[in-house]
Amino acid sequence: MSKKLLQPIGQKRLTNVAVVRLKKHGNRFEIACYPNKVLSWRSGVEKDLDEVLQSQTVYSNVSKGVLAKSKELIAAFGTDDQSKICLEILNKGELQVAGKERESQLSSQFRDIATIVMQKTINPETQRPYTISMIERLMHETHFAVDPHSSSKKQALEVIRELQKQFPIKRAPMRIRLTVPENTSSSLVEKLNAWEATITARDTSGSQLSFVCEIEPGFFRDCDILVRNLQGRMEILAVSVHFEGDTHVDDIADHVDLQPSLPTKDSTDPIAQLSEKVQKQTISSTAPKKVAVEAKQNQCSTCNAVVGDAKEYREHFKSDWHKHNLKRKTRNLPPLTADECSAADVDLGDSRADLKDYSF
Repeated sequence: MSKKLLQPIGQKRLTNVAVVRLKKHGNRFEIACYPNKVLSWRSGVEKDLDEVLQSQTVYSNVSKGVLAKSKELIAAFGTDDQSKICLEILNKGELQVAGKERESQLSSQFRDIATIVMQKTINPETQRPYTISMIERLMHETHFAVDPHSSSKKQALEVIRELQKQFPIKRAPMRIRLTVPENTSSSLVEKLNAWEATITARDTSGSQLSFVCEIEPGFFRDCDILVRNLQGRMEILAVSVHFEGDTHVDDIADHVDLQPSLPTKDSTDPIAQLSEKVQKQTISSTAPKKVAVEAKQNQCSTCNAVVGDAKEYREHFKSDWHKHNLKRKTRNLPPLTADECSAADVDLGDSRADLKDYSF
C-alpha cells in the first residue's frame, strides 16, 4: 500500500523572530523582524530595511502564520501597500521581547542609572562619591523599579531626590566661571551667598570681574538668567566636582584620635549599616576561596599519608620513605610511617656495620 509523502514546499518557517506589534482600529498587526535589528533601525544605525524585516508581510499573528486581511489594512492604514504598512509598524509598533532579554535590558539600564547617580552625587561628610555597589544597594532599599520607556538620566535624577529623603547624600556641585561688569558684581556676590555657593577664585581684567565658584546644580538656570541680565557670561568648567587627593596616614590617625569609639551594632546610621553589610558580604564571598586553597592537600596512597602542596608532593616521590613503601607494597605488606622507615634504615645500617667486623 503506497503512501503519499506531503512536504510543505510552499511553507515559510519563521524562526528566531523579533515581533513588532501595533494595535490600530481594534485590530492587531504584526511584522517579523530579525533579532537585535529593530533598535538599530530606530536609532539610525541600520539603514537597509531588508536587513531588519524577515519578510515584508503584515500578519495578524506571526507565531501562527495568520496574514492580515486587506480590508483590515485599508480600514486601519488607508492602504494595502505592505511595504508602507511594515515601515509604519516598524517605527510606531511595540517590540515584543522575551523574558530573558527583557531582564537583561532592565539590569543593564539599572546599572546605567546607578552609574549616573554615582557620578552626580557625593557624601556630604567626606565630599567623595559613593561606590557603585553602595548606590545599587540604596536603590534596592528604596524599592526602585526601572521604567524601560524613560531615559536613564531622567530616572537617575528621580532616584537622587528619593535617596536624599532617607540617606545622607547630595548633588555634587558644579564648577563654573562667571564674568560680569565690575559695577554689577555686588549683586552677583549677594546671590551666590544666598545660594551657598563657594567662590574659589577671583580675577579682574579691565572693567570685567571674573569668579570661579562651585554651585548646586539646582541653581544653575537661575544663575544663568541672572548673569545674562547683568550682561555677563557663564562658562561651565566641571559638571560635577568631587574631592580630589589621596588620604594620608596622618589624617586617618587624627580621625581615629578624634573618634576613638567605634559605632555600635545598634547604630541608626543607614550608611554605616550598609557599609557593614557590604563588608560582611565581601568577607563571606572571599572566605570559601581561602578555605579551598588551604584544603588543597595531596595524599599519597602508597604511604597512606597527606603530603603538602604540589612541590612537596613531587619531592615525596623521590624520597627513600616512598621507595621503601613501594617495595613493601609489591610484597603485600602494610606501609610504614616516616619515623618507622627511618628507624628501619638505622637498624639496617647497624647490621651492615656489624658484618664488616667478621671476615668470611
